[in-house]
This record gives sequence, structure tokens and C-alpha cells, in this order.
Amino acid sequence: MPRGSRKKSETGIYHIMLRGSNRQEIFHDDEDCISFLRTLEKCKKKAEIKVYGWCLMGNHIHLLLEEGNEEISISMKRIGVSFVWYYNMKYETTGHLFQDRFKSENVETEEYLFTVIRYIHQNPVKARIINKVVEWKWSSCFDYYGNMSSFSELLDSEFILKLFSEDKDIAIKRFKAFNEVSNEDECLDNMKRIRLTDKEAKEEIKKLLLELDIVEIKSLPKAERDKIIKKIKEIEGITQRQIARILGISRNLVFKA
Repeated sequence: MPRGSRKKSETGIYHIMLRGSNRQEIFHDDEDCISFLRTLEKCKKKAEIKVYGWCLMGNHIHLLLEEGNEEISISMKRIGVSFVWYYNMKYETTGHLFQDRFKSENVETEEYLFTVIRYIHQNPVKARIINKVVEWKWSSCFDYYGNMSSFSELLDSEFILKLFSEDKDIAIKRFKAFNEVSNEDECLDNMKRIRLTDKEAKEEIKKLLLELDIVEIKSLPKAERDKIIKKIKEIEGITQRQIARILGISRNLVFKA
């Protein structure tokens, strides 16, 4: 069945999510994150998009963008193709990096705009990776709080901050208070996040292995080991870092399986 066309946002603003194919990790080190943001920066200049927020997680990406001089789907294709080229060159891989086409939702109201930017910034907190939103260096939160980073010029923070106050200092203070409120926000709710603890991940792996013991996997012949790791990578909510820790092998072996 052919995919339906996306409903166009009346405001031109979209909350976008990219996820790694088969839940594989997209970012393995800081260089990968920097490369993606540089790619976004180039697209911003060419397509004249507005960048209102971002958060780069291990195996997925959240963006808050306003369409520029081309349809958002064209801009996202431009970003995807460029980053995948970098990724395949660096890691000597081929094939798809991202899962299907990107997920998106229209942001039509001021209220939902606030909800989405907070949701994006709180992603690593709700995933229990950090305790405070500002601790995650791969989101736009740091720059919204008035700090300067290598990507301050990428962020169009003024649009949202002015909705809190015309006075920048007051706006930042109000935004920070809103941005850190505990909540049950769900955006793109058909893609609800599940993150397993190491204990839960280990139990899921045991169920998958049946009679085989976890400690035996790293000693298996490569073809057999890779086949098992591929199945483990399909477990919802498990990360490649967890797999490596639990199996006692390198992340590189998990990545290449």
C-alpha cells in the first residue's frame, strides 16, 4: 500500500523524529553528534529552515523545525542523505541507517509548541540518563538558557523566548522554569519511549536465548554469535551499550553484527 502524503502544518512548524534502523545506535561518539549538527546547519542555510530545538539521543533524534523555502520532507531527505554518507564512510558500512521515513507531527498552537520543546529537552531525563535537562550537551537546552556553545548560531531561540517575554533575561528565567517542570507529556505518542534497565534487558536476553547461557555468546563462532546479537538488537528498549555490557563484548562487535 502506498504511503499517504503528510498533512501540511498551517504554521510550517514540525516536531520530527528520526530513529535508527532496527533500533541501532546513530551516534557512537561526540564526532558523530557534531557531524549531524553541522549537517543540520548546512541544510538550515540552504533551505532557510528555522531550528527551534533538538535533542540527539543514542539511537534517535528529535528536532523542532519550521519549513523554509522547500517542503520539510525535502529538507529531511537532504539531512538524512548527507549524514548517512558521513556515517557509512566513517564506519565502512552500507545500507539504511534510519528506520523508514522520519516521523513527524504538526505543531499548530502556541501551547503545543511549548509542550514539544519541553518534551524534546526532557528526553534524556525521562530516559534516566541524566538528572537535569541542562546536563545533556547534545540538546538545545544549554543555548536556550543563555549559554554559548559551538551551535548557538544554529538555534533560533528568539521566537520561543519572546513568547515568554520581550525582555530576554525574564524570558530565559520563565522558559527555564517551564522547561524543568515534571510532567507526563507525550508527543508523537505512537512512538512512546521504552528504555530497559540492565536487569530488565538481561532478563529479556535470557528469554531469547532459551538454553544458551549469556556468558557463552562471546565464545561462539562469529556467524553464530552475530546471528544471536542481531536478534537481541531487536528487543524493544535495549541499547547497544547495554548489549555490550551484558554480553561482555565490545560495542564495535555489537555494532557490526
